[in-house]
Order: sequence, then structure tokens, then C-alpha cells
Amino acid sequence: MLSSNAAFTVISPSTIAPQVHVEPQATKANNAGTWVSSSTGTALAAAGLVTATGLRRKARGARAAKTGPVATGLSSSVGSETYFRDQLVACRAQLDGVEAPTLEETDQHIQDVQDFAKQALAGAAAAMVFTSSMESAVAYPIFAQQNYANPREYTGKIVCANCHLASKPIEVRIPQAVLPDTIFKTEVEIPAKYAKRRQPIADGSKGPMNIGAIAVMPEGWKLAPKDRLPKPLKKEMKGLAWSAYSKEYPNIVVAGPVPGETYEKMVLPVLAPDPNTDDKILFGKGIFYFGGNRGRGQVYPEGNQSNNNQFFASATGTVTAVEGLKVTITTPSGEAKTQEMLPGSDIVVQVGDEVEKDEPITTNPNVGGFGQEEKECILQDTRLALGELLRVFMDMNRVYAYCAFAFSCFIAQLSFVLKKKQFEKVQLAEGF
Repeated sequence: MLSSNAAFTVISPSTIAPQVHVEPQATKANNAGTWVSSSTGTALAAAGLVTATGLRRKARGARAAKTGPVATGLSSSVGSETYFRDQLVACRAQLDGVEAPTLEETDQHIQDVQDFAKQALAGAAAAMVFTSSMESAVAYPIFAQQNYANPREYTGKIVCANCHLASKPIEVRIPQAVLPDTIFKTEVEIPAKYAKRRQPIADGSKGPMNIGAIAVMPEGWKLAPKDRLPKPLKKEMKGLAWSAYSKEYPNIVVAGPVPGETYEKMVLPVLAPDPNTDDKILFGKGIFYFGGNRGRGQVYPEGNQSNNNQFFASATGTVTAVEGLKVTITTPSGEAKTQEMLPGSDIVVQVGDEVEKDEPITTNPNVGGFGQEEKECILQDTRLALGELLRVFMDMNRVYAYCAFAFSCFIAQLSFVLKKKQFEKVQLAEGF
């Protein structure tokens, strides 16, 4: 750490006077250019090293040979790189007494900073490219997680439908009954012709459709841990990642957005709870709510429209101008109303067309939609199921009654067969 009484002099190789250490004195406004604090001197040294990095590698030997004294002053005839470099050398000479890092250590530190800056810039550029092409990803389920504590409203509607206005069906397959503390498979299928259908992205160009899903399970049911997943189930999941909606609701899980071509059928591994270890869980029927979405939404949570929309005329009148994404409609009273569309849909009106208010003036680019399903699953009591089976076998009266009924049915069927054979023989004997 630098002491407060250390003083520095700004130096330059343009003079030959010997270097002089100046005692610190009260700070004044007119000597700010000559006196610098310890922190300012260190920052100046670092800045000089960054600027002269390229020159340092080429002229290290030449500079090492220059051992002549330097003094205070400023010269405009020397290049900026050399000037800052010599400033650093002088600061180093004055910092030797306070155990400052060596020149080699500082060189290595600055080189590490430069390498990190290059990596950061490359990462930022890649992130910008990625986010521009995947803008549809923010449509779901991030918006729901950020704006709704519980994604299922009291009416039963899943909040995803607030932004995805179009309705598209989904198919859900779930076991009818499961045992406690077991892992079972649930499938959420979101059918669509993903290879052919394209949706508009942020800049209006067409991109592939992504899908997302949400599952609202009864309390206590949750996503199966990875270390307990059987290998066949892992293979069926195709690397699909499910996550809890929030820490407060581990029984609600979401997935996506993911490519629709790969994950048209989304496999969800569920771990059934065990009422024997948790008193809050009861055996019996539970209701599961599933939601599945394909494509981007039409409305953002703030209420503004996305470009995945069809636009309508804002007034009744005549189209008097079509310039790019702007359509001007002149009303019968002579008022001109200009309406600007978002990139993504195609304008279908021309100059001179008569339009009515709320009449479509663009195509509908939306090829997706949202759907939800409800399914029931019974959590069976293992002891109750085994006890019922044993009770049936232990009740011998029931066993005897079943055996007697089965034997009587067999005798009746055998009698019918024998009687039929006898009747056929009589018919043949009488010549019929």
C-alpha cells in the first residue's frame, strides 16, 4: 500500500537534468499538473503500459540500454508511446522504496487484463448475434416467471394464454395410477409441421419455430432428480431440460424454448410423493394441468403488440400512401391518418383502395398458438393394494363361490355341446 507522504514527478526523456525527489507540500490549484497522488501515479503508469504494449515488445532491449538520468519536463517531440513508457519507468524508480510490483509482474498483469478484455469483447459480440437470432426465446416462459407468482389463475387458465392469443391443441399422456416414491413418464406432445412453418423474428425475417411447455402438478409432486432417472428415460428426453417455476412452487415446472423439430414430443420425468414420509400428502386422485406453446406471442406483458400480429385499419377511408411499413388512410372528412406496421407481415392494400375500420391491411404471420390440458393420476397406497389382494384370497368362501360358478358355467357349456351333437345324429338317422 502506498504511503500518503510519497511524492511523484512527471518525467520525460526529452531533458537531461538529474531526477530530483521533491518533498510533499500542500495541494494547490496551480500545481495540479506537476504533483499527482499515489493512486493517480499508479493509474498513469498502468495507462502508459497499456498504450505502449506493442512498442515494448519490439524495443525492450533498446530501452534497457538507456541508463542516462531523466528529469522533470514535457516534450512534444517524442512519440506518445515512448513518453508514457518513460513515465512508467520513472514512476517505477520512485516506487521501489515502497515495495511496488516489479515491471515484469505488472507486464504480466496488464497482459492478462488485455486477454480478458479480448475474450469479453468476443463473448459480447457472440451474445449479440445469438440474442438477435433467438429473440423469440424471451417470449416464454421467462415472461410468465417474471410477471406471475403462480402461472395458473383461479379460473383455471394458464397465464401463457394472455400473450399467446391463438389456440392450438396439445396432447398429454400420463399414467392412470402410480405408486409412492416412484418415477414415471409424462409426455406433452405439441404437434405442428415445424420443418415447413416459419415465424417472424424481431427484425421481421423468418425463423424456425420454438416450443415451450409448463406442467402444474399437485403439491408434493416434483421433477424427478437426475441421479434417479433410468437410462431409457434419459434417452427419451433427448437432453431436454426442465426447471422449477420458482423456489416457492417446486411442483410447477417449465421447459423451453427449444426447437420444435427436435422436441415435438416433450418427455417429463415426475417423482411421485410418499405419504408415509410426508403427512401433508394424501393418497388418492390428483389433477395435473399442462400447457404447451408453439411460436411467439402476440402481446408482451406490458401490453404492446409484437410483430407476430395481423394489423387492421385504424379508420374508414381511402388508402392514399403506402411507404415501406407506413400506410396513410384519408377519411371522408379529409383527415389523413398514418399507421405504421411492425416488420413481419405483408401489407395487402394499395393506394386507392377503400378500407373499413378494423379491416385487415396486412397478412397474418402467426403460425403458432397455445393449448392446455387437464389429466388425473391416482396415487395408490401399496399396503392397501396388497391387503385387498390378500383379503380376496384369504376369504375362502369367495374362492369356493367363484370355483362353483366357474364349474357350473363349464358344465352348462358342455351340456349344450353334447345336446347339439345328439340332435345332429337324430337328424341324420331320420334322413333330414
